[in-house]
Amino acid sequence: MKILLTGANGYVGRRLLPELLNQGHEVVCAVRDKTRFGLDTETLSLISIWEVDFLDEFNPIDCPIDIDIAYYLIHSMSSSVDFFDKMEAKSAHNFNLYSSCMNVKQVIYLSGIVNDPKLSKHMMSRNSVEKILMEGKPSVTVLKAGIIVGSGSSSFEIIRDLCEKLPIMITPKWVLTKTQPIAIRDVITYLIGVQNRIDCFNQSFDIGGPNIITYKQMMQLYAKTRGIKLAIFTIPVMTPKLSSYWLYFVTSTSYKLAINLVDSMKVEVVCKDKRLQEMLDVKPISYVDAIKLAFQKIEQNLVISSWKDSLTSSRFKKDLSQYVQVPNFGCLKDSKSIKILNSEQVLDNIWTIGGDKGWYYGNWMWQLRGFIDKLFGGVGLRRGRTSPTHLDNGDALDFWRVLLADKEGKRLLLFAEMRVPGEAWLEFRIDENNVLHQIATFRPIGIFGRLYWYSMIPFHFFIFNGMINKIATQN
Repeated sequence: MKILLTGANGYVGRRLLPELLNQGHEVVCAVRDKTRFGLDTETLSLISIWEVDFLDEFNPIDCPIDIDIAYYLIHSMSSSVDFFDKMEAKSAHNFNLYSSCMNVKQVIYLSGIVNDPKLSKHMMSRNSVEKILMEGKPSVTVLKAGIIVGSGSSSFEIIRDLCEKLPIMITPKWVLTKTQPIAIRDVITYLIGVQNRIDCFNQSFDIGGPNIITYKQMMQLYAKTRGIKLAIFTIPVMTPKLSSYWLYFVTSTSYKLAINLVDSMKVEVVCKDKRLQEMLDVKPISYVDAIKLAFQKIEQNLVISSWKDSLTSSRFKKDLSQYVQVPNFGCLKDSKSIKILNSEQVLDNIWTIGGDKGWYYGNWMWQLRGFIDKLFGGVGLRRGRTSPTHLDNGDALDFWRVLLADKEGKRLLLFAEMRVPGEAWLEFRIDENNVLHQIATFRPIGIFGRLYWYSMIPFHFFIFNGMINKIATQN
Protein backbone atom coordinates (compact mmCIF):
# COMPACT_ATOMS: atom_id res chain seq x y z
CA MET A 1 0.00 0.00 0.00
CA LYS A 2 0.97 3.62 -0.44
CA ILE A 3 1.06 5.31 2.95
CA LEU A 4 1.41 8.95 3.95
CA LEU A 5 3.16 9.50 7.28
CA THR A 6 2.60 12.98 8.70
CA GLY A 7 4.64 13.99 11.73
CA ALA A 8 7.34 11.72 10.30
CA ASN A 9 10.02 13.61 12.22
CA GLY A 10 8.17 13.26 15.52
CA TYR A 11 8.63 10.76 18.32
CA VAL A 12 5.95 8.28 17.21
CA GLY A 13 6.50 8.89 13.49
CA ARG A 14 10.17 7.93 13.68
CA ARG A 15 9.21 4.71 15.49
CA LEU A 16 6.44 3.86 13.04
CA LEU A 17 8.43 4.45 9.83
CA PRO A 18 10.75 1.38 9.99
CA GLU A 19 7.76 -0.85 10.76
CA LEU A 20 5.92 0.40 7.69
CA LEU A 21 9.00 -0.18 5.54
CA ASN A 22 9.46 -3.67 6.97
CA GLN A 23 5.91 -4.42 5.83
CA GLY A 24 6.91 -3.47 2.29
CA HIS A 25 4.74 -0.35 2.02
CA GLU A 26 5.53 2.60 -0.21
CA VAL A 27 5.89 5.44 2.32
CA VAL A 28 5.61 9.18 1.70
CA CYS A 29 6.93 11.18 4.68
CA ALA A 30 5.37 14.61 5.22
CA VAL A 31 7.83 16.96 6.96
CA ARG A 32 8.05 20.71 7.38
CA ASP A 33 11.79 20.86 6.72
CA LYS A 34 13.41 18.06 4.72
CA THR A 35 16.92 19.33 5.55
CA ARG A 36 16.50 18.16 9.15
CA PHE A 37 15.01 14.77 8.34
CA GLY A 38 17.94 12.86 9.79
CA LEU A 39 17.74 9.37 8.28
CA ASP A 40 20.45 7.08 6.99
CA THR A 41 21.07 6.88 3.25
CA GLU A 42 19.51 3.43 2.94
CA THR A 43 16.23 4.52 4.56
CA LEU A 44 16.09 7.71 2.50
CA SER A 45 16.36 5.61 -0.67
CA LEU A 46 13.24 3.68 0.36
CA ILE A 47 10.91 6.65 0.97
CA SER A 48 9.55 9.76 -0.69
CA ILE A 49 9.59 13.11 1.10
CA TRP A 50 6.85 15.70 0.82
CA GLU A 51 7.81 19.07 2.32
CA VAL A 52 4.62 20.66 3.63
CA ASP A 53 3.43 22.71 6.60
CA PHE A 54 -0.25 22.12 7.31
CA LEU A 55 -0.41 25.50 9.04
CA ASP A 56 0.30 27.23 5.73
CA GLU A 57 -2.38 27.98 3.18
CA PHE A 58 -3.58 25.00 1.14
CA ASN A 59 -1.37 24.46 -1.91
CA PRO A 60 -1.90 21.19 -3.84
CA ILE A 61 1.24 21.61 -5.97
CA ASP A 62 3.52 18.55 -5.53
CA CYS A 63 0.84 16.88 -3.43
CA PRO A 64 1.18 13.06 -3.60
CA ILE A 65 -1.72 11.16 -5.12
CA ASP A 66 -3.41 7.78 -4.70
CA ILE A 67 -2.65 7.43 -1.00
CA ASP A 68 -4.25 4.37 0.58
CA ILE A 69 -3.67 5.19 4.24
CA ALA A 70 -2.60 8.43 5.93
CA TYR A 71 -1.30 8.56 9.50
CA TYR A 72 -2.18 11.83 11.21
CA LEU A 73 0.44 12.36 13.93
CA ILE A 74 0.44 16.16 14.05
CA HIS A 75 0.29 17.85 17.45
CA SER A 76 1.09 21.41 18.55
CA MET A 77 0.91 21.23 22.35
CA SER A 78 4.56 22.25 22.78
CA SER A 79 4.34 25.12 20.32
CA SER A 80 2.05 27.48 22.18
CA VAL A 81 0.34 28.00 25.51
CA ASP A 82 -2.62 30.06 24.33
CA PHE A 83 -3.12 29.22 20.66
CA PHE A 84 -2.12 25.59 20.12
CA ASP A 85 -5.78 24.53 19.85
CA LYS A 86 -6.34 26.95 16.95
CA MET A 87 -3.14 25.72 15.32
CA GLU A 88 -4.24 22.10 15.61
CA ALA A 89 -7.67 22.90 14.19
CA LYS A 90 -6.16 24.73 11.22
CA SER A 91 -3.78 21.82 10.53
CA ALA A 92 -6.68 19.36 10.57
CA HIS A 93 -8.83 21.49 8.21
CA ASN A 94 -5.94 21.82 5.77
CA PHE A 95 -5.20 18.11 6.02
CA ASN A 96 -8.80 17.38 4.98
CA LEU A 97 -8.30 19.50 1.86
CA TYR A 98 -5.12 17.63 0.99
CA SER A 99 -6.65 14.22 1.73
CA SER A 100 -9.33 14.91 -0.89
CA CYS A 101 -6.66 15.61 -3.50
CA MET A 102 -4.71 12.50 -2.49
CA ASN A 103 -7.74 10.16 -2.66
CA VAL A 104 -6.96 8.87 0.82
CA LYS A 105 -9.07 5.85 1.80
CA GLN A 106 -8.30 5.68 5.54
CA VAL A 107 -6.92 8.21 8.03
CA ILE A 108 -5.43 6.84 11.27
CA TYR A 109 -5.26 9.50 13.97
CA LEU A 110 -3.36 9.08 17.24
CA SER A 111 -5.19 11.10 19.86
CA GLY A 112 -5.57 11.04 23.64
CA ILE A 113 -8.13 9.51 25.99
CA VAL A 114 -10.98 11.97 26.62
CA ASN A 115 -13.32 10.17 29.01
CA ASP A 116 -13.39 12.70 31.86
CA PRO A 117 -16.16 15.31 31.45
CA LYS A 118 -13.77 18.02 32.70
CA LEU A 119 -11.34 18.02 29.81
CA SER A 120 -8.11 20.00 29.74
CA LYS A 121 -7.57 22.45 26.89
CA HIS A 122 -5.10 19.98 25.43
CA MET A 123 -7.62 17.14 25.35
CA MET A 124 -10.44 19.38 24.11
CA SER A 125 -8.19 20.25 21.20
CA ARG A 126 -7.49 16.58 20.45
CA ASN A 127 -11.22 15.89 20.54
CA SER A 128 -11.87 18.82 18.23
CA VAL A 129 -9.28 17.53 15.74
CA GLU A 130 -11.03 14.16 15.72
CA LYS A 131 -14.35 15.81 14.81
CA ILE A 132 -12.69 17.84 12.05
CA LEU A 133 -11.04 14.76 10.54
CA MET A 134 -14.36 12.89 10.65
CA GLU A 135 -15.79 15.64 8.42
CA GLY A 136 -13.30 14.79 5.66
CA LYS A 137 -13.85 12.35 2.80
CA PRO A 138 -11.71 9.40 4.00
CA SER A 139 -12.77 6.90 6.64
CA VAL A 140 -11.14 7.74 9.97
CA THR A 141 -9.80 5.47 12.71
CA VAL A 142 -8.96 7.19 15.99
CA LEU A 143 -6.68 5.62 18.59
CA LYS A 144 -6.87 7.36 21.96
CA ALA A 145 -3.84 6.71 24.13
CA GLY A 146 -2.83 7.76 27.61
CA ILE A 147 0.77 8.40 28.64
CA ILE A 148 3.20 6.78 26.20
CA VAL A 149 6.20 5.10 27.84
CA GLY A 150 9.35 4.46 25.86
CA SER A 151 12.93 5.60 25.49
CA GLY A 152 12.80 9.23 24.36
CA SER A 153 9.10 9.85 25.05
CA SER A 154 8.34 13.13 26.85
CA SER A 155 6.47 11.39 29.68
CA PHE A 156 9.23 8.85 30.27
CA GLU A 157 11.97 11.51 30.19
CA ILE A 158 10.08 13.74 32.65
CA ILE A 159 9.57 10.87 35.12
CA ARG A 160 13.20 9.88 34.65
CA ASP A 161 14.40 13.43 35.38
CA LEU A 162 12.22 13.74 38.46
CA CYS A 163 13.09 10.38 40.03
CA GLU A 164 16.80 10.44 39.32
CA LYS A 165 17.39 14.06 40.34
CA LEU A 166 15.05 14.46 43.31
CA PRO A 167 15.29 11.75 46.01
CA ILE A 168 12.75 13.75 48.04
CA MET A 169 9.78 15.39 46.32
CA ILE A 170 7.09 17.76 47.53
CA THR A 171 4.45 17.32 44.87
CA PRO A 172 1.10 18.87 43.93
CA LYS A 173 -2.10 16.89 44.42
CA TRP A 174 -2.42 16.06 40.72
CA VAL A 175 0.15 13.27 41.23
CA LEU A 176 -2.78 11.31 42.75
CA THR A 177 -4.68 11.40 39.43
CA LYS A 178 -5.17 7.99 37.82
CA THR A 179 -3.74 7.21 34.41
CA GLN A 180 -3.23 4.16 32.20
CA PRO A 181 0.24 4.28 30.61
CA ILE A 182 0.96 2.38 27.42
CA ALA A 183 4.28 1.16 26.01
CA ILE A 184 5.39 2.70 22.71
CA ARG A 185 5.66 -0.83 21.29
CA ASP A 186 1.96 -1.38 21.91
CA VAL A 187 1.09 1.98 20.34
CA ILE A 188 2.94 0.94 17.17
CA THR A 189 1.20 -2.47 17.24
CA TYR A 190 -2.21 -0.77 17.32
CA LEU A 191 -1.27 1.77 14.63
CA ILE A 192 -0.21 -1.06 12.32
CA GLY A 193 -3.06 -3.36 13.32
CA VAL A 194 -5.92 -1.08 12.25
CA GLN A 195 -4.63 -0.67 8.71
CA ASN A 196 -7.34 -1.16 6.12
CA ARG A 197 -9.73 -2.85 8.58
CA ILE A 198 -13.29 -2.02 7.61
CA ASP A 199 -14.52 -2.77 11.16
CA CYS A 200 -12.24 0.06 12.35
CA PHE A 201 -13.47 2.66 9.84
CA ASN A 202 -15.06 5.75 11.44
CA GLN A 203 -14.46 4.33 14.89
CA SER A 204 -12.67 5.62 18.01
CA PHE A 205 -10.83 3.23 20.31
CA ASP A 206 -9.13 3.70 23.67
CA ILE A 207 -5.73 2.03 23.94
CA GLY A 208 -3.76 1.55 27.16
CA GLY A 209 -1.54 -0.78 29.10
CA PRO A 210 -2.68 -3.28 31.72
CA ASN A 211 -1.98 -1.01 34.73
CA ILE A 212 -4.25 1.75 36.08
CA ILE A 213 -2.04 3.74 38.46
CA THR A 214 -1.53 7.28 39.73
CA TYR A 215 1.33 9.54 38.65
CA LYS A 216 2.76 9.07 42.14
CA GLN A 217 2.71 5.31 41.69
CA MET A 218 4.34 5.73 38.27
CA MET A 219 7.26 7.51 39.92
CA GLN A 220 7.44 5.01 42.77
CA LEU A 221 7.47 2.04 40.37
CA TYR A 222 10.13 3.75 38.27
CA ALA A 223 12.29 4.28 41.36
CA LYS A 224 11.80 0.67 42.48
CA THR A 225 12.65 -0.66 39.01
CA ARG A 226 15.82 1.45 38.90
CA GLY A 227 16.81 0.77 42.50
CA ILE A 228 16.42 4.41 43.54
CA LYS A 229 15.31 5.56 46.98
CA LEU A 230 12.43 8.01 46.61
CA ALA A 231 10.20 9.83 49.09
CA ILE A 232 7.13 11.72 47.82
CA PHE A 233 5.10 14.13 49.93
CA THR A 234 1.88 15.55 48.46
CA ILE A 235 0.55 18.99 49.38
CA PRO A 236 -2.73 20.60 48.24
CA VAL A 237 -1.50 24.19 47.98
CA MET A 238 0.69 24.03 44.88
CA THR A 239 -1.05 25.97 42.11
CA PRO A 240 -0.99 24.86 38.46
CA LYS A 241 1.42 27.70 37.67
CA LEU A 242 3.80 26.66 40.45
CA SER A 243 3.50 23.06 39.29
CA SER A 244 4.47 24.15 35.78
CA TYR A 245 7.54 25.98 37.08
CA TRP A 246 8.43 22.90 39.13
CA LEU A 247 8.37 20.67 36.04
CA TYR A 248 10.15 23.26 33.91
CA PHE A 249 13.13 23.78 36.21
CA VAL A 250 13.62 20.16 37.30
CA THR A 251 13.07 18.37 33.97
CA SER A 252 14.06 18.86 30.35
CA THR A 253 10.57 19.94 29.30
CA SER A 254 9.89 23.37 27.85
CA TYR A 255 7.76 25.85 29.78
CA LYS A 256 5.00 25.70 27.16
CA LEU A 257 4.86 21.93 27.36
CA ALA A 258 5.00 22.02 31.19
CA ILE A 259 1.93 24.28 31.38
CA ASN A 260 -0.09 22.09 29.03
CA LEU A 261 1.05 18.88 30.75
CA VAL A 262 0.04 20.11 34.19
CA ASP A 263 -3.32 21.16 32.79
CA SER A 264 -3.81 17.62 31.43
CA MET A 265 -2.46 15.79 34.47
CA LYS A 266 -5.34 17.05 36.60
CA VAL A 267 -7.70 14.92 34.46
CA GLU A 268 -8.09 11.16 34.85
CA VAL A 269 -6.92 9.26 31.77
CA VAL A 270 -8.28 5.68 31.86
CA CYS A 271 -9.56 3.47 29.02
CA LYS A 272 -13.33 2.92 28.97
CA ASP A 273 -13.19 -0.26 26.88
CA LYS A 274 -10.86 -2.94 25.49
CA ARG A 275 -12.57 -3.45 22.15
CA LEU A 276 -9.52 -2.96 19.99
CA GLN A 277 -7.30 -5.00 22.29
CA GLU A 278 -9.67 -7.94 21.83
CA MET A 279 -10.14 -7.35 18.09
CA LEU A 280 -6.38 -7.36 17.44
CA ASP A 281 -5.54 -9.88 20.19
CA VAL A 282 -2.96 -7.56 21.73
CA LYS A 283 -1.35 -8.52 25.04
CA PRO A 284 -0.20 -5.13 26.36
CA ILE A 285 3.14 -4.66 28.09
CA SER A 286 3.07 -3.71 31.78
CA TYR A 287 4.34 -0.32 32.93
CA VAL A 288 7.35 -1.86 34.71
CA ASP A 289 8.27 -3.93 31.64
CA ALA A 290 7.94 -0.81 29.48
CA ILE A 291 10.49 0.93 31.73
CA LYS A 292 12.86 -2.04 31.45
CA LEU A 293 12.51 -2.12 27.65
CA ALA A 294 13.19 1.62 27.47
CA PHE A 295 16.44 1.22 29.39
CA GLN A 296 17.50 -1.69 27.22
CA LYS A 297 17.34 0.70 24.27
CA ILE A 298 19.15 3.45 26.18
CA GLU A 299 21.94 1.16 27.40
CA GLN A 300 22.41 -0.32 23.93
CA ASN A 301 22.46 3.16 22.37
CA LEU A 302 19.44 2.23 20.21
CA VAL A 303 17.10 5.15 20.94
CA ILE A 304 15.46 5.82 17.57
CA SER A 305 13.71 9.07 18.41
CA SER A 306 13.22 11.59 21.19
CA TRP A 307 10.56 14.24 21.71
CA LYS A 308 13.41 16.74 22.32
CA ASP A 309 14.54 16.46 18.69
CA SER A 310 11.18 17.73 17.50
CA LEU A 311 11.04 21.41 16.53
CA THR A 312 8.34 21.82 19.15
CA SER A 313 11.13 21.84 21.75
CA SER A 314 12.90 24.59 19.82
CA ARG A 315 12.84 28.38 19.83
CA PHE A 316 12.53 28.19 16.04
CA LYS A 317 9.56 26.35 14.63
CA LYS A 318 10.50 25.81 11.00
CA ASP A 319 12.90 26.36 8.14
CA LEU A 320 16.17 25.83 9.96
CA SER A 321 17.82 25.67 6.54
CA GLN A 322 17.96 29.47 6.45
CA TYR A 323 20.57 29.32 9.24
CA VAL A 324 22.90 26.78 7.58
CA GLN A 325 24.79 29.52 5.75
CA VAL A 326 26.72 31.22 8.54
CA PRO A 327 26.68 34.99 7.88
CA ASN A 328 29.74 37.25 7.88
CA PHE A 329 28.31 40.76 7.64
CA GLY A 330 27.46 42.37 10.97
CA CYS A 331 28.80 39.42 12.96
CA LEU A 332 31.25 39.01 15.84
CA LYS A 333 33.47 35.93 15.81
CA ASP A 334 35.77 33.88 17.99
CA SER A 335 37.93 31.72 15.70
CA LYS A 336 40.48 29.19 16.89
CA SER A 337 42.55 26.61 14.99
CA ILE A 338 44.91 23.85 16.04
CA LYS A 339 46.96 21.24 14.21
CA ILE A 340 45.84 17.70 15.03
CA LEU A 341 47.47 14.29 14.69
CA ASN A 342 44.53 11.89 14.60
CA SER A 343 41.60 13.31 12.66
CA GLU A 344 39.39 10.25 13.25
CA GLN A 345 39.77 10.48 17.03
CA VAL A 346 39.16 14.23 16.97
CA LEU A 347 36.09 13.72 14.80
CA ASP A 348 34.75 11.21 17.33
CA ASN A 349 35.39 13.74 20.09
CA ILE A 350 33.39 16.35 18.19
CA TRP A 351 30.53 13.92 17.52
CA THR A 352 30.19 13.01 21.20
CA ILE A 353 30.20 16.56 22.57
CA GLY A 354 27.50 17.67 25.00
CA GLY A 355 24.95 15.62 26.92
CA ASP A 356 26.37 13.53 29.76
CA LYS A 357 29.91 13.92 28.40
CA GLY A 358 29.78 17.69 28.62
CA TRP A 359 31.72 20.32 26.66
CA TYR A 360 35.27 19.18 27.44
CA TYR A 361 36.25 22.30 29.39
CA GLY A 362 34.60 24.50 32.02
CA ASN A 363 31.50 22.32 32.32
CA TRP A 364 30.40 24.19 35.43
CA MET A 365 30.29 27.39 33.35
CA TRP A 366 28.18 25.65 30.70
CA GLN A 367 25.85 24.42 33.43
CA LEU A 368 25.62 27.91 34.93
CA ARG A 369 24.77 29.31 31.48
CA GLY A 370 22.10 26.63 31.12
CA PHE A 371 20.61 27.52 34.51
CA ILE A 372 20.53 31.23 33.60
CA ASP A 373 18.86 30.31 30.32
CA LYS A 374 16.15 28.40 32.22
CA LEU A 375 15.57 31.43 34.46
CA PHE A 376 14.81 33.49 31.36
CA GLY A 377 12.50 30.92 29.81
CA GLY A 378 15.04 29.17 27.58
CA VAL A 379 15.62 25.48 26.95
CA GLY A 380 18.62 25.12 29.27
CA LEU A 381 21.02 22.17 29.15
CA ARG A 382 18.63 19.47 30.36
CA ARG A 383 17.61 18.33 26.87
CA GLY A 384 20.96 16.59 26.48
CA ARG A 385 21.21 14.53 23.32
CA THR A 386 19.34 11.49 21.97
CA SER A 387 22.40 9.37 21.18
CA PRO A 388 25.79 9.68 22.92
CA THR A 389 27.66 8.95 19.67
CA HIS A 390 25.41 9.81 16.71
CA LEU A 391 24.12 13.16 15.46
CA ASP A 392 21.54 13.95 12.77
CA ASN A 393 20.53 17.22 11.19
CA GLY A 394 17.84 18.78 13.38
CA ASP A 395 18.84 16.99 16.61
CA ALA A 396 18.67 18.84 19.91
CA LEU A 397 22.08 19.08 21.59
CA ASP A 398 21.74 20.70 25.03
CA PHE A 399 20.80 24.30 24.21
CA TRP A 400 21.97 23.99 20.58
CA ARG A 401 20.26 22.61 17.48
CA VAL A 402 22.27 20.59 14.95
CA LEU A 403 22.07 22.36 11.59
CA LEU A 404 24.58 20.20 9.77
CA ALA A 405 26.15 16.93 10.87
CA ASP A 406 28.41 15.90 8.00
CA LYS A 407 30.87 13.39 9.43
CA GLU A 408 32.20 12.43 6.01
CA GLY A 409 32.87 16.09 5.25
CA LYS A 410 34.26 16.55 8.81
CA ARG A 411 31.96 19.42 9.73
CA LEU A 412 29.48 19.98 12.55
CA LEU A 413 27.42 23.17 12.66
CA LEU A 414 25.27 24.10 15.66
CA PHE A 415 22.76 26.90 16.12
CA ALA A 416 22.05 28.36 19.56
CA GLU A 417 18.59 27.97 21.08
CA MET A 418 19.46 29.56 24.39
CA ARG A 419 18.09 33.04 25.10
CA VAL A 420 20.52 35.53 23.58
CA PRO A 421 20.05 39.04 22.13
CA GLY A 422 20.91 37.83 18.65
CA GLU A 423 21.74 34.65 16.75
CA ALA A 424 24.69 32.38 17.47
CA TRP A 425 26.46 29.54 15.65
CA LEU A 426 29.20 27.15 16.76
CA GLU A 427 31.13 25.32 14.06
CA PHE A 428 33.72 22.53 14.19
CA ARG A 429 35.57 21.67 10.98
CA ILE A 430 38.67 19.66 10.08
CA ASP A 431 40.34 20.74 6.83
CA GLU A 432 42.50 18.77 4.38
CA ASN A 433 45.67 19.81 6.24
CA ASN A 434 44.49 18.17 9.47
CA VAL A 435 43.74 21.50 11.11
CA LEU A 436 40.77 21.70 13.48
CA HIS A 437 38.82 24.95 13.19
CA GLN A 438 36.43 26.02 15.95
CA ILE A 439 34.40 29.12 15.11
CA ALA A 440 31.81 30.84 17.29
CA THR A 441 29.74 33.37 15.33
CA PHE A 442 27.32 35.86 16.86
CA ARG A 443 25.00 38.21 14.98
CA PRO A 444 23.88 40.74 17.62
CA ILE A 445 20.56 42.51 17.73
CA GLY A 446 20.94 46.14 18.81
CA ILE A 447 23.21 47.58 21.47
CA PHE A 448 22.28 44.88 24.00
CA GLY A 449 23.51 42.21 21.62
CA ARG A 450 26.93 43.81 21.38
CA LEU A 451 27.09 44.43 25.12
CA TYR A 452 26.25 40.77 25.67
CA TRP A 453 29.06 39.58 23.38
CA TYR A 454 31.72 41.83 24.89
CA SER A 455 30.66 40.94 28.45
CA MET A 456 31.15 37.26 27.57
CA ILE A 457 34.67 37.67 26.12
CA PRO A 458 36.48 36.72 29.39
CA PHE A 459 34.40 33.51 29.62
CA HIS A 460 34.88 32.78 25.92
CA PHE A 461 38.65 33.11 26.34
CA PHE A 462 38.79 30.30 28.88
CA ILE A 463 35.96 28.12 27.54
CA PHE A 464 36.79 28.17 23.83
CA ASN A 465 40.57 27.84 24.31
CA GLY A 466 40.15 24.97 26.73
CA MET A 467 37.51 23.27 24.56
CA ILE A 468 39.51 23.15 21.32
CA ASN A 469 42.64 21.93 23.12
CA LYS A 470 40.73 19.12 24.86
CA ILE A 471 38.93 18.09 21.65
CA ALA A 472 42.26 17.99 19.81
CA THR A 473 44.11 15.91 22.41
CA GLN A 474 41.62 13.75 24.33
CA ASN A 475 41.76 10.02 23.56
